[in-house]
Amino acid sequence: MRIRYKFFLVVLPLVILPVLIAGLTSALAARNEITRIAQSSLEFKAEQLRSYAESQWRLLVTNELTDEPRYVAAAEHAVETFAVGLIRSPSELILAVEHGGAIAFSTDDVEVESDETEALGRWYDREQDEWGEIVLAGTSRVAQSAYFAPFDWMFFVTDREDTFYAVIRQIYTQSGTIAGIGLAASLLLLFVFARHLLYPLDTMAGSMRHIMRSGDLSHRVPLFYRDEFGDLGHTFNLMTDELEKAYDEIKRFAYQAAIARRQEQKVRTVFQRYVPIDVLDQLFANPESMLVGDNRELAVLFSDIRGFTSISENLPPDRLIESLNEYFSRMVDLIYARNGIVDKYIGDAIMAFFGAPVRHDNDALLAVEAGLDMLEAIDAFNETQRARDLPEFRTGIGVNFGQVTVGNVGSERKMDYTVMGDMVNLASRLEGLTKIYRVPLIISESVAAKVRDTVPCQFVDTVTVKGKQYRTKIFYPRRRLSSNAEKGWKLYHAGVKRYYAREFTEAKRYLVAARKLLPNDPLVGRFLSRSEECIAHPPPKEWTGVVELSEK
Repeated sequence: MRIRYKFFLVVLPLVILPVLIAGLTSALAARNEITRIAQSSLEFKAEQLRSYAESQWRLLVTNELTDEPRYVAAAEHAVETFAVGLIRSPSELILAVEHGGAIAFSTDDVEVESDETEALGRWYDREQDEWGEIVLAGTSRVAQSAYFAPFDWMFFVTDREDTFYAVIRQIYTQSGTIAGIGLAASLLLLFVFARHLLYPLDTMAGSMRHIMRSGDLSHRVPLFYRDEFGDLGHTFNLMTDELEKAYDEIKRFAYQAAIARRQEQKVRTVFQRYVPIDVLDQLFANPESMLVGDNRELAVLFSDIRGFTSISENLPPDRLIESLNEYFSRMVDLIYARNGIVDKYIGDAIMAFFGAPVRHDNDALLAVEAGLDMLEAIDAFNETQRARDLPEFRTGIGVNFGQVTVGNVGSERKMDYTVMGDMVNLASRLEGLTKIYRVPLIISESVAAKVRDTVPCQFVDTVTVKGKQYRTKIFYPRRRLSSNAEKGWKLYHAGVKRYYAREFTEAKRYLVAARKLLPNDPLVGRFLSRSEECIAHPPPKEWTGVVELSEK
């Protein structure tokens, strides 16, 4: 046998095998590395989704809303919205599975078959974070699961299997092509450059093995010649370049996303103590809009504790602050529950508004319902005060509706998002009128016009408040009326109508009948006294019945 053939028999295996092994191992290493990177991406998204769900749950726990289905549903919807934001390609799909494999939500419409639901249920029952393959709507997918106990959900962050491994198949094809080129080049070059080829091949194989062992994608194959083997090494270096860039980009984006999410969460956690969640959502969606003033119609509520100066003089400072903080906490929670914003605390008074920055169709009604809620909550608060042998609180509330200027007011160092206008001043005056008319809640005529179809409103008086020239009718709203109260109100309003028509004797007859049904109603007694006074001393012709008030 000729030495050439012996040389080929000896050398060819030494040349071919390293090339084949190096190509195969590099492809496998690349496959493993890409799989690991892609898997890490799905794991990262699953962890981000769970972290976001945990933050939503903590908000519910912090605000003691875990037993409120409406707020829990809102938190679950926020998690679903966040999951949609994690999608980066059409092939990705994120879903949450409940007990039994039922789908709680999915970022895309997917029709799951019964056997697939059973498989999801078995995965759910393990309650573990796992990586594996699932089948949804007949499509094989790779998936990373993450269990979230508070919602009793199992999150699945998935990608289509054929898309997930597309790059791997391409690597196999490229590796096979490169290996074939290398083998063909080896057959041609062995005739002349056998000695010279052995060293570069050994060096190249050593570099590849180093990359596989260390996972160091920055390591490069040294290039000795501008030939097929040089092309092989260069191609491999290009491939590792791209892999390294992709890996660095994934890490950079993941880090930036984590930092941004953490900062946003910190801001939300701080500001959610002061404004409702829908206001925060608008702020993050369009922060510039919060800095622009606007003229709009909204409702303003003022509340004040009656005799607070006397209370504060008879209580130690620590007990006073404790009682006041608990009072504010209960009142503010009720205002937030009706989509209101607490503008400021004025000593023991609260100023709130409804309708900015987020406008609702029923802001006036929301403000009135918040006031009624606050009155009911005062009774529960006073029970606690009596149990602690502390003085009870009595409050007066005024609500007005009209046009104001709303926006950020202040300097570069300190700004407040607030409302201003004559309507705000009238709301404050209405709160003060509760002391004069001995009712806990007074609303303006503009408010009554918007809520009287839903909330019963008792006419209080027609007045001009201090500092105003125009007259306004004021009303006392109630949550509900008994049958006696309904009859009494009809008689009362009939008497008031005749009083303003100067039919004082007839007005007295109606008001006497109303007092029999409403013996403790201060408004009935007030108009009865006025009618009797007008019978005894008829008013002049220019009399209108409007009461001019000099007190705030």
